[in-house]
Amino acid sequence: MCPLEVYGLVEETPFFIKLDGEKEVEGRHGVTRGQIFILNQEAGGGLDGIKAMYYDRTPLALGEKDIKYTQITSRDIDRQEFPHYFLKEISEAPLSVERTLQNRWKMKGEKDQERVIILDEKTFPEILKKALMEEKIRRIFLVGQGTAGVAAQACADILNYYLHDPSFFIRALKASELSGFQLCDTDDADSMEDALVIAISQSGTTTDTNRAVDMVKERGAYTMAIVNRRDSDITFKVDGVMYTSSGRDIEMSVASTKAFYSQIVAGAVLGLKIAELKGRRHNDFVTAEIKELLKLPDCMKKVLSMHIKIGDSARRLATAKTYWAVVGSGPNKASADEIRIKLSELCYKTISSDFIEDKKHIDLSSEPLIIVCAAGARGTVIGDIIKDTAIFQAHKATPVVIADAGEDRFEPYAADVFYVPRVSEHFAPILNTLVGHIWGYYAARAINEGSSFLYEFNKDIQNTVDDYAKKDMDVYELVLEKSFREKIAFFYKEFRRKKSAGSFPTVMGLEAASDLTLLLKYLSGRIPVSDFEIDFDKKGTALNMLNKLFECLGESINCLSRPVDAIRHQAKTVTVGTSRISEKLEGILFDALVKYNIRTFQLTNKNIIVLKNLQKIVAGIKGAILYRIGGLNLLGEPTDEATIEIVKKDGVLEPIPSRVETDPMLKGTKRIIVREGNVYIGIGRKDDRSIIVIPIISASPGTANLIENILLLNISFKENVSLDIKIKALGGKYERIKNIVQENSVVWEDRHLELVEMKSLFGISAEKIGEFIVSRVNQSTA
Repeated sequence: MCPLEVYGLVEETPFFIKLDGEKEVEGRHGVTRGQIFILNQEAGGGLDGIKAMYYDRTPLALGEKDIKYTQITSRDIDRQEFPHYFLKEISEAPLSVERTLQNRWKMKGEKDQERVIILDEKTFPEILKKALMEEKIRRIFLVGQGTAGVAAQACADILNYYLHDPSFFIRALKASELSGFQLCDTDDADSMEDALVIAISQSGTTTDTNRAVDMVKERGAYTMAIVNRRDSDITFKVDGVMYTSSGRDIEMSVASTKAFYSQIVAGAVLGLKIAELKGRRHNDFVTAEIKELLKLPDCMKKVLSMHIKIGDSARRLATAKTYWAVVGSGPNKASADEIRIKLSELCYKTISSDFIEDKKHIDLSSEPLIIVCAAGARGTVIGDIIKDTAIFQAHKATPVVIADAGEDRFEPYAADVFYVPRVSEHFAPILNTLVGHIWGYYAARAINEGSSFLYEFNKDIQNTVDDYAKKDMDVYELVLEKSFREKIAFFYKEFRRKKSAGSFPTVMGLEAASDLTLLLKYLSGRIPVSDFEIDFDKKGTALNMLNKLFECLGESINCLSRPVDAIRHQAKTVTVGTSRISEKLEGILFDALVKYNIRTFQLTNKNIIVLKNLQKIVAGIKGAILYRIGGLNLLGEPTDEATIEIVKKDGVLEPIPSRVETDPMLKGTKRIIVREGNVYIGIGRKDDRSIIVIPIISASPGTANLIENILLLNISFKENVSLDIKIKALGGKYERIKNIVQENSVVWEDRHLELVEMKSLFGISAEKIGEFIVSRVNQSTA
């Protein structure tokens, strides 16, 4: 069973059950959502081994209808003869584009000279056609995250070109930007009724994208999706779905590639259909565009056939340059942005991306490698791009240019020029990006070769050490052994040769390279061991030298490692893991704050967490006092003139006289709370009442972290609070209690906390609680 990603299970079973965390149902205590499945390992399998419920424990009945069958087979995820999935997916890109175009157009007219776009009802439903033709849609947003977000920009450029209508608003946005900053409040029901939102996603499960779709639908928007995965989450949310490729292409590498090209082509097909419906483009234009689209797979194959030349460039330049940038103008800015993403993911580098003409925003003083996406640029622009490339070279940068076939004016200024077939300007991002993807793949492999070189040496030395250990020989015998020193010397020679030839990556860093050079010299006997302590702050013993060598090798291998098909930092988890969630805080303590018109931003983040933990032990609030604080200095610190006054009293505390009513000076526990800014829980010094005191930051502008009020709550505690909740509510006090008990030679057990009543546990000091626990434990063992 798996909620969605079934790749790892298809060889074992094609059957799975999908958890649905979004569906709302009527539960035990109102509307609930979220599902919990408990698997019984003792059961015989199947549905009988699953206990299912909603998040509030409302039972969830599972039946045969809930068992899904995946269309994915082990053949779909076979790497075949390719060394990496990444290269396999790039190589499959032309086929993916071909499949995206299949059954999306047909011939018509006399002698079948004309071509028209055909999209079925599921792809482009009648409701969308009608809304477009009746002018109900005046805005189109194309959204996505990561690579899909870049594809959205390319699709928006194409749609703007096709419609060529300044009165029609077309914009590409990150899905998170649309949901976070472009939507009106939900009570504005008409805010998106004139909009079509086209969401682009490879998997159909991107959290930010799916959440944005939900939010625009709530506001009346029309919706479509361009997605690769049939029956993925997003397909159930939108009015129409256009699948890329066959709707079941599997991208096994984290860094998405072939989906990007197909998403742009799918966007172009949709754009042609919209332009046709709006009467902005006629049959001859549509026919010409379809012919252009149909040529793309062959153009892509020609680019793929250049992989040896592209690989040679990457191997020569990637290891020699520390700083990289990618630039493109017009539609090719999308190429630059997507290439930047892949280079960053594959090579673990911080890379700039910009418009070519904004070269001042690239740090030319760093003499970077600059990939220039120039293929497809119009004639009025290409001359300026050539001049800018010449400027790059003049600043000792290393330009690598992607240009149209026959455009040889870049040759004097570029380290390498890759010539691609000529295509229309709005389709050029596909070919520019394909070159960049291939270059990035070989760049990662080139950097990784340095890691492999060091890894093999590390393994060889470790095997040698193991062999000596088996012979009961000590480490001193090892380092003095001639064959061992010869092994070190041979590697040192190869290391120096690679480094001098520029084939060793600069990302290794000067310190790591110099440390390794010194260690190899020490272990080969070329430097006296007496100097080792000067260089490494350790005695030059044989064990210290070997340990330092393994440490240095390990750090260098990790620094140079570029596992193409297993992105080390798991980029996808960062770009798709956010979601638009409510900031509303609920519970007995937060309700009390609302009663006094205290807003969330008037609490520090730390205190919010403390209150969330504390309210799990609070049964009720008997009374409250709201105080106003005055006389603090500009840093928000209490001065000798600091004052406190009562604003309001409630509940059982209302009739009780307060010291503050006769003495307005801020002092004692309340002064400490204001000075430190932390929530306080304890017992009142005079009346023995359990209290929580909350410092409240001023809501006025320009008074950040200045405590303006404190709210005192007289509370009662819950009974039968679980031990883990007590520990969480205690916070740092738990560690202090534990340490005090252990200092008295008593073995700590969390259950010791059960010896202390709730009022004392949260009311008296950690020292007194610790002493009490020690006393009780010693009595029980006496």
